[in-house]
Amino acid sequence: MTSKQLRRKYIEFFKRKGHVEIPSASLIPENDPSVLFTTAGMHPLVPFLMGEKHPAGRRLVNSQKCVRTDDIDEVGDKCHHTFFEMLGHWSLGDPASPDGVGQDGYFKKEAIEMSYEFLTQELGLDPNRLAFSVFKGDEDAPRDEEAASVWKSLGVPESRIAYLDKKENWWEPAGESGPCGPDTEMFYWADNQSPAPEKFDPKDERWVEIGNDVLMQYEKAGQGKYRPAKQKNIDNGTGLERLLSVMNNLDDDYQTDLFLPIINKIEELSSKKYDASKGAENVRSMRIIADHLRAATFIMGDDLGIAPSNVDQGYVVRKLIRRAVRHGRMIGIQENFTHKIGEVVINLMKDVYPELERNKKFVLDNLQMEEEKFTRTLQQGLRRFGKVIKKYSNKVIKGEDAFNLFQTYGFPLELTKELAKEKGLEVDEKGFEQEFKKHQELSRTAAAGRFKGGLAGQSKQVIKYHTATHLLLAALRKVLGDHVSQKGSNITEERLRFDFSHPEKLTEEQKQEVEKLVNEWIEKDLPVSWQEMPLNEAKDLGATGVFENKYGDKVKVYTIGSGDYVVSREICGGPHVDRTGVLGNFKIKKEESSSAGVRRIKAVLE
Repeated sequence: MTSKQLRRKYIEFFKRKGHVEIPSASLIPENDPSVLFTTAGMHPLVPFLMGEKHPAGRRLVNSQKCVRTDDIDEVGDKCHHTFFEMLGHWSLGDPASPDGVGQDGYFKKEAIEMSYEFLTQELGLDPNRLAFSVFKGDEDAPRDEEAASVWKSLGVPESRIAYLDKKENWWEPAGESGPCGPDTEMFYWADNQSPAPEKFDPKDERWVEIGNDVLMQYEKAGQGKYRPAKQKNIDNGTGLERLLSVMNNLDDDYQTDLFLPIINKIEELSSKKYDASKGAENVRSMRIIADHLRAATFIMGDDLGIAPSNVDQGYVVRKLIRRAVRHGRMIGIQENFTHKIGEVVINLMKDVYPELERNKKFVLDNLQMEEEKFTRTLQQGLRRFGKVIKKYSNKVIKGEDAFNLFQTYGFPLELTKELAKEKGLEVDEKGFEQEFKKHQELSRTAAAGRFKGGLAGQSKQVIKYHTATHLLLAALRKVLGDHVSQKGSNITEERLRFDFSHPEKLTEEQKQEVEKLVNEWIEKDLPVSWQEMPLNEAKDLGATGVFENKYGDKVKVYTIGSGDYVVSREICGGPHVDRTGVLGNFKIKKEESSSAGVRRIKAVLE
C-alpha cells in the first residue's frame, strides 16, 4: 500500500462516518506561545476543543503536518522522526448539551467502534495481532472500565487489554488548566516471524502502537485538581509513517515510499548502500540525513516558512541542516548536497502539500547557503582540532574537549575519534557522554513547555495580544500599502512578535504613525465581532488572512469596528477580546529584518 492510498483510505472512511475533511494547518502555530511548531493533529484545534465553534462542524478529519524536536537525538533508529504526518479525526463536544457531547458528536463507544472497524475491516488487519491499553485509574479518576468493555464487546479478549497508569494512558494539557482525560491506545504485533502471544505485554517492542483515541472527559482545574468536563471531546491520532510500515509488513519506516526515494538519492551521492541487516553505521547516518532534510524542507517550505537562524524555529532548522551535513560528510559526501535532497522531498510530496512547490526556491536557496556556511565552520573546527591535540601527551583527548568540538564546530564524536586515531590518540568517550548529558538536561530545562504542545497560551493577556496583531496588520497596510501581509506571529504573556512582508526598514515616522493608529483604534473602544461564512464570501468582503486554508470551505471572519467604520476584517480562528478598549497602550519596541523581504515588529501592551 502506498502512502497516498493509506492517507486517502483514512480520510474517506471517516468522511463516510459523517466527518468533514479539513486541510492541514501550518507547521508554524498561529498564536500559541507554548510551542515552536505544530506538534500534533489536535494542536491547531485548541480553541475548538475548549468551546469555540468550528466552521466545518463537530466531526472533523485530516492529515496534519507535525514537527517534534524533543527526541531529536533518538532519530537514526527505524521509527523516530522529526517531521511526521498525523492522521486524525475528532468529535468536538457541545458544552451546552447535558451530556457534553451533543447531537452531532460522539464519545467512547462510537469512537472505539469506528477505530476497530477501520483497522480490521477497512485496512484488513488481523484481529489476532491487535492489542489495546486503557487507563488503570488513580486517586484523580477511576479505572476506565467503560473503554475496556467496548473493546471486549468487539471480541477483544481480556488478555489483550492492558491497564496502564497516567504516564502511559492519560492525556494532559501543557498548561495549568484545560480539557484532559484517559486515552486508549491500539497496538499491532509487528513480528512476522512468530505469532502474537495470547497476553499483551506493552513492554515488548514487537507490539507497535498504531493509533490512540484520547477521551477528553475531565478538566484540569489547577493545583493538580480535576473535575468532569462540560465539553467532552474525542481526539484520534494515527501516525501515517508507522501505520504504513505495518501495512507493508516492514519493520523500518525508511523503507516505505515516504522515505525510499530520499534514501536512494543518498545512496547515489555517497556511493554507499543502505543495508540495515548488516547494522552498518552509514545506515544510521542515512536515516538522520533523510529525516532532518525532510523536516527542514517542510519547515522552510511552509507558507509561513522559516529560514535558518540562531533563535526559535530558525535555530531548529539550522540544527537539522547542519546535523545532516555532518552525517553526509561522515559517509563520504564531500560536495554540497542538501539542496539535492530537498528537491527529492519536494517532488515526492508536492502533490499532497502544494506549498512545497510554491516555496521551492526559498527552500533550495536556504539549504545551499546554510550548507556553505557550515562547511566553512567545519574547516575552522579542523584547525581547532589541530590546536587541541598539541596539548596532549597522554594519548587520550578529554571528553570536555571532544564535546567542545561537537558543540562549537559541529564535530560528531565519530569524526573526532577518526581524526584522533590518525594521530595515534584516543578519546575519553565516557567523559564526552557525561558532558553531552549535562548539555541535554540544560537544553530540556530551557525548552520546557516549548515542545510539549497542547492547550496552553489561551490566557487573557495572550488573547489581548492576539487581537492587537489584527490592529497592527491593519495599521501597517494603511501606512505602508496593501502589499503588506502577515508572514507569521509569536505571542507570549509579555509581548507580541509579528512578521510581515515589506522590502525595506520602516522609518521612524512610519513606526510612529503605525503606533498612533493602533492606539487611536484602541481608544475608540471598537467592538470585535465574528461571522461564519463561505471562504469566497469572506474574500468578497475583503477579509485578509494567511490562515485561510486551515478551515476549508467555511471560515470565521473577525471584524473590528462596525457599520461604515471597520478597521480590520480577518479570517482567523480566535479567540479575541470583545472590545478594543481593554487592550491598553500599544508600544513598538523593535523593528528589524526577519528574512529576505520580511520585516519583524516586537511590541507590548502597557
